[in-house]
Amino acid sequence: MAEHLRGADILVKMFERRGVRTLFTLSGNHIMSVFDALQDTTIQIIHTRHEAACVHMADAWARLTGQVGVAMVTGGPGHANAAAALFTAMAAESPVVLLSGHADLAELGLGAFQELDQAGMARPVTKASWTARSVMTLGFELSRALEIAQSGRPGPVHLSLPVDVLEDRVDSRCISWPIMGEGRELAPALTAAAADEVLSRLSAALRPVIVCGPAMCTERGRSAMHELEAKLMVPAVGIESPRGLNDPNLGKFAQCLARADLIVLLAKTLDFTLRFGRAPFVSEDCQLIVLDPNPDQIARVARSHAERLVYSALTDHASATKALLSGTAARIGRSSAWLDEVRAAISYRPPEWQQVRSGNGRVHPVDLCRAVDDFVRSYPDTILVCDGGEIGQWPQALVSAKRRIINGVAGTIGAALPFAIAAKAAAAQDPVIAVMGDGTFGFHMAELDTAVRYGLAIIVVIGNDARWNAEYQIQVRQYGQNRARGCELLPARYEQVATALGGYGKCVTRAEDLPGALFEAFSSGKPACLNVMIDGVPAPNISSL
Repeated sequence: MAEHLRGADILVKMFERRGVRTLFTLSGNHIMSVFDALQDTTIQIIHTRHEAACVHMADAWARLTGQVGVAMVTGGPGHANAAAALFTAMAAESPVVLLSGHADLAELGLGAFQELDQAGMARPVTKASWTARSVMTLGFELSRALEIAQSGRPGPVHLSLPVDVLEDRVDSRCISWPIMGEGRELAPALTAAAADEVLSRLSAALRPVIVCGPAMCTERGRSAMHELEAKLMVPAVGIESPRGLNDPNLGKFAQCLARADLIVLLAKTLDFTLRFGRAPFVSEDCQLIVLDPNPDQIARVARSHAERLVYSALTDHASATKALLSGTAARIGRSSAWLDEVRAAISYRPPEWQQVRSGNGRVHPVDLCRAVDDFVRSYPDTILVCDGGEIGQWPQALVSAKRRIINGVAGTIGAALPFAIAAKAAAAQDPVIAVMGDGTFGFHMAELDTAVRYGLAIIVVIGNDARWNAEYQIQVRQYGQNRARGCELLPARYEQVATALGGYGKCVTRAEDLPGALFEAFSSGKPACLNVMIDGVPAPNISSL
């Protein structure tokens, strides 16, 4: 007897076929059939407290594992909540698929429950966005979404799932399951001749730099950048921060970039993070090479810097890196002097930071980061998560972690707690520390409940200065001390939220207590929150020193 499958069953079977083992979701009317279909599978569900958190978790999962992160929410307001977080994944070049429930196709235009142009809403912050139209093609549509997310420049994709498509049934014998890789939009591989052209120009340059985009700022991507440096003796630098050249993790790199005579943009857009390639941040005489999967990005550089663009090719970062490492010109030797100079500039930290001392019941961010860095050195597999704002910049500058997730080029604040939960779900045996401000903690503090329910023992370190410090610092710089207002918060006891939800919490007011508090939090085996009362100082700006 033939088996009749619902659209929801087809969706779940495609999850299994494509290796989707974890789903970040929040339930709702439109997607209950999918929850029912998941009952008889081993797919892990992380059921969150807010739809945006689902997308942030899928984003972090993708960045850490290299797999597509999948989020599923209900339609209407659920989709609207989730869609806002797609901007973060888009800017981070993170392969994410958002699946949103949707009003019945048969009721569209009649005032259906929570009817909304969801695909149109998500389109500006995705690589592709559309609504499924038939149960017969649902498997192909999910497969296509997963492929597009990984193709070329990685990024988020949205697919809306109408209730009647999910609940409609079809004879299983009529289903043609898509083949792995079908629908993938591959950028052309960088040819050997093209690679040798790039390598020859690198060899001829005195001060060349390879600048890489966010997709290469993962553990695997950084390993590839180190390999490029070792083989070519050319600096390879990733840009993933909303502060761009002012990223404190890059030290004084901006001063080196201003002297470069050749920049290779390896799947890196020439945007605000590089000051659009304009002088004095980039020399007017500096030549440009663009290797990018998007022809629009190449065309944009050609329009704005036609006289400086000496070579370009359509290719993705993985193909380009492989070709450059295997090119015949890669064996041409060059001095390490320029590479050593750039590395020294990136590693520079102001010596006066060594003399910073906390007091008066407040911990300086430098002391906070010293304690976190000592913990990471004791547990080298620790995953570091940094939120935005002023406090988030300090651990980027001072904490050495081989795996980290930051807020990304979008400049998002508030994502660190969902990021940390997904990181722990992806690497259950490894410590996860998330550093964030008191303002950003408020965005998703209820996700501590999610962490407790799933036994995901993350360590949240809150830098509590009782204000929106980034905005306060802007007000002080631009308008003066007496014009700063509207940024005040209470010195709230956020650690009590953690204990009330079943986790571990502790308030810290002295720097010398931090190392012990971190160890206690880790040893508790529970989701933990350290509420650290800090000095509300500006973020570091090393590049201008």
